[in-house]
Amino acid sequence: MSKLLTFHFILFLFSLFLHNVTFAEDRQNQNPFTPKASLIRYWNTHISNKLPQPSFLLSKASPLNAVDTAFFTKLATENALNTRLSAFCSAANLFCEFDTSSVQTRRHPPPPHKEDANFISYNNKQFTNYGGSHVGGVDSFKNYSDNINMPVNSFVRYSPNTAGHSDRFASYSDNGNVANDSFTNYGLGATGGLGEFKSYESNVNVPNLKFSSYSGSGNNHKQSFSSYTEATNSGSEVFTAYGKNGNGVPTEFNNYGKSSNIVGSNFASYGQLANAANDSFKGYSSSANNPHNNFKNYGARVGSGVESFESYRDQANVGDDTFQNYLRDSTSTKASFVNYGKSFNQGVDKFKGYGKGAVNRQIEFKTYSVNNSFSGYVDKKGVSFAGYAQSAPEGGKLVNKWVEEGKFFRESMLKDGTVMKMPDIKDKMPKRSFLPRVISSKLPLSTSKLAALRETFEAKENSTLERVMMNALGECERPSSPSETKRCVASVEDMIDFTVSVLGDNVAVRTTENVNGSGKRVVIGPVRGINGGKVTKSVSCHQSLLPYLLYYCHSVPKVRVYEADILDLESKGKINQGVAICHLDTSAWSSGHGAFLSLGSGPGLIEVCHWIFENDMTWAVAD
Repeated sequence: MSKLLTFHFILFLFSLFLHNVTFAEDRQNQNPFTPKASLIRYWNTHISNKLPQPSFLLSKASPLNAVDTAFFTKLATENALNTRLSAFCSAANLFCEFDTSSVQTRRHPPPPHKEDANFISYNNKQFTNYGGSHVGGVDSFKNYSDNINMPVNSFVRYSPNTAGHSDRFASYSDNGNVANDSFTNYGLGATGGLGEFKSYESNVNVPNLKFSSYSGSGNNHKQSFSSYTEATNSGSEVFTAYGKNGNGVPTEFNNYGKSSNIVGSNFASYGQLANAANDSFKGYSSSANNPHNNFKNYGARVGSGVESFESYRDQANVGDDTFQNYLRDSTSTKASFVNYGKSFNQGVDKFKGYGKGAVNRQIEFKTYSVNNSFSGYVDKKGVSFAGYAQSAPEGGKLVNKWVEEGKFFRESMLKDGTVMKMPDIKDKMPKRSFLPRVISSKLPLSTSKLAALRETFEAKENSTLERVMMNALGECERPSSPSETKRCVASVEDMIDFTVSVLGDNVAVRTTENVNGSGKRVVIGPVRGINGGKVTKSVSCHQSLLPYLLYYCHSVPKVRVYEADILDLESKGKINQGVAICHLDTSAWSSGHGAFLSLGSGPGLIEVCHWIFENDMTWAVAD
């Protein structure tokens, strides 16, 4: 037998041995070649104390067996993981379908003519047509893809071309995580009746949303839109047209992007080309954090109407906003714009074109606040401008509602018997596992090598996955604050190495036990200070979003860490064991930090505490 054949035969026998050992592990969980077994050995070698290994952390280890680990490591070394991407994502428990849907497209005919419909719940499908051409009656759609982790939805037409008909849409894809949703037409061409849309994509993390048209070409069809993407986080949104080409249509839009965090938003047209309109827009990007907004055309070329815009980015925190064309080329229109940019902290605002080209108009602008530029405003008869504020609002402080109640609290509240609101600590990211370090070390975590990471996971340019990658890498590469040490880790071994380098090898890791009490008022039970309640330092690790599990870990000096029983408000029974960390030195924090917006005060003046959320963790010296 030749040497080459002998080598391949030995390799075959070794692979067969590993394969058989893998099956044995499935039966006995004792395979020494798996990533989990390797992790346990690594823990025992690098952590000096004999405390039990944390099950919540070990559960995040890669599920790959020994054979698959060797196979995918070879592909990673050759930059060829994309040739087996589907198998890799499945076997390694990754989430790779940011821009695709596993649900087959289905077409749904509208209900029979004149038949009212009451649709209670529909999940994660492509919905083509609902409730068209009705005369009279009511259509009601209560829940569409709510509480779905990764909704990928398309809703083409809802209640078009109706007459004297009322349509209600209660909720579209609320409480999701990474959402790729579109809604094409709502109430197109309706005559008479009433249209109501209550909530579109509230409480979504990383939205990628499109809403093309709401009540376009309507005739005396009253319409209201209560909430569009309230309390969303870090994504992009597009709303193309609201009430365009309407005739005698009273419209209301209550909230767009309220209390959102770092969201890029485009709103193209509100009430454009309408006749005898009666429109009101109450709040756009109110109480938002670092919004990036672009609003084009409000009431452009309106004939003989009444227009009202109450608030644009009221109480927002910094941001970069542009508003183009308010009532441009309108005729015989009465309009008021109450407040633009009355921000908590100054952002960058640009307002172009207020009443430009309007004829026979009565236009009022009450307040344009804090910063920057206002162009295209012509002070002519029929136009009044009450105030252009060049400085921050009086007193320099507003109540900023984008900080959830209970997210930050004072150390004095951590005592037996305290009643407090617990924030929503639920992890809304998709379930994933760490990669074995032999694989993760071969995947570039650098914006300079984004193209290679995109190629590995087949992320198209301007796709949701590309934005997810850029967000994660940007956070990893953010400069450290004074006295902070930080690192992004893609394996438990990397996390252990970083922690030991900061704290030494006698460490323990903790997290809040479960999510019970989340979003509710609870009672604090017995409280125990870690390390005897003494001032210490810790390493906190927060989950980032990539196809595989990634954590942003950073050293936190001058803290106290606590474990506290969390009790039900009514029964006083224990429902959770929370882990809280109190930052004693906040002098390097920004004055616009959410903790100060929530609690008052400022950098260096108070300590700030918060709970450790689901799947986040904090390391400290073992006691």
